[in-house]
Amino acid sequence: MNFFQHNTQHFAYTNDLLTIDIFGGVEGHLMDGLFATLKIGLADSSRPPIRHNLDLFNDNQMTRLITKVCERLEIGHSVVSKSLSEVVERLEAERLQLFEATQTPADTLQPLSKEEEQTAIKSLKAKDLTNRTCKAFEVMGICGEAHNSMILFLAMLSRMLTEPISVICMAGSGAGKSYLIDKIGDCVPPAEIREYTQLTAASLYHHSKNELAGKVLLIEDLFSAKGAMVPIRSLQSNKRISKTMTIKDRTGDLRAMDFVVEGPLCVIGCTTYDKVFAENANRCLLLTLDNSEEQDRRIMEYQKKLKAGLIDGGKALLTQYKMMNMQRVLKPVRIINPYAPLIELPKETLHPRRTLQLVLNFIDTVTFYHQYQREEKVIEATGETYLETHPDDIKWTFDLLKPVLFVKSDELSSALRSFYQWLVNWSDENQDFNAATIRQFSKINPRTLSRYLKELTEYNYLKITGGNRHTTGYTYTFTEKQGTTLTDSIQQQIDEVMKKVQAGQAKTKSK
Repeated sequence: MNFFQHNTQHFAYTNDLLTIDIFGGVEGHLMDGLFATLKIGLADSSRPPIRHNLDLFNDNQMTRLITKVCERLEIGHSVVSKSLSEVVERLEAERLQLFEATQTPADTLQPLSKEEEQTAIKSLKAKDLTNRTCKAFEVMGICGEAHNSMILFLAMLSRMLTEPISVICMAGSGAGKSYLIDKIGDCVPPAEIREYTQLTAASLYHHSKNELAGKVLLIEDLFSAKGAMVPIRSLQSNKRISKTMTIKDRTGDLRAMDFVVEGPLCVIGCTTYDKVFAENANRCLLLTLDNSEEQDRRIMEYQKKLKAGLIDGGKALLTQYKMMNMQRVLKPVRIINPYAPLIELPKETLHPRRTLQLVLNFIDTVTFYHQYQREEKVIEATGETYLETHPDDIKWTFDLLKPVLFVKSDELSSALRSFYQWLVNWSDENQDFNAATIRQFSKINPRTLSRYLKELTEYNYLKITGGNRHTTGYTYTFTEKQGTTLTDSIQQQIDEVMKKVQAGQAKTKSK
């Protein structure tokens, strides 16, 4: 008996009497049947072969095929039955091997050596841990974006907690959104991250029950995953999704089948849109990337050094591996924040309930990351150990999230706010201006410029002073320059919260 594979779509079986060709390959993702197209003929015979398509796991179909082969080729029933049984066994083995290959690979990282573990713990005990982490990102090739990098890293780290944090990066095309999340994602162990270019709603339900639990889900373009956002939102809020479908079993009867996928998970997505659908935005931290000329210069300098061979790629990989090791030595532990009752959001914050939850979860993540610098305490009633949040964790959270709180408090989109700030700075000596004048100093797309001016007028940041829509265009002036009012208000309220937290700490110490 010989069994060999010509290619992925053609297998062949031969013995002393029969030759059996199997066309179409085997499906590695379906396990409830073994569908194949067979060509069965006599070895060294001019008798026409038999061609048949069937499910090799269906006993009735197999019985009819055996009878048909015996009659047509005039051969014994036992010979045909044995030959087909050997074919099924080999195809089943091939299919199982293919199925295993299509599954998500397990974490292939070797256990940390004692020296690697000690080095990782030593790094986590460093007093300037957060600053060292930001410098590590620079070594890995991330230019600027220190705050955004740190927020993304801590959000991905929150996958290890019961309340993961999700992030949406907003920037124009070519601003480096995918590059940034990919670089930070390289610090996460491979088995704990899933990266998708495109995602459909149906595909989420076909993961195994706990396959996504505690994972990071990277989506390069949220627009391509638009249809999947409803189940993603359920995974974020309810930490599970479920769906019932009607399927047909082997007997042809219809029955209901439940699909359940458990969370929680951390979702990291990118978009080129300057506005995000509210149902998605209020569940996430919103990051706006640096699009300044200074940032362009930093990135181009790095690109030139990289091409000139002046960047040590080995050092970048080693840093990435060390960052991964630091996460691997972190242990699951409960976080208790005694200062939570003192924390208040800026009064201008939109959707304050979910935003406050995001801020509190972020504080927990910062405490979790500093667990080797926090005293482990015990709840006497239950004997459960926990870590207590330190005021420094709250300070770091507000330092990192201040721009995020500004975005969440601002009625203008981040792109529109950037344009407005540019307009304020540019128009110091130009009290009245129109679109044509702005275009002389800015490369902004005319249609985008027209939309921005219209929205600023509707929000009462600008007012029309003259001109004509169809000829010269409208002339605009500021109603009142609102440059730093919101920023100052947010900073003032953050300072007040920190004073309360520090007073609470002093009171606890005195006791």
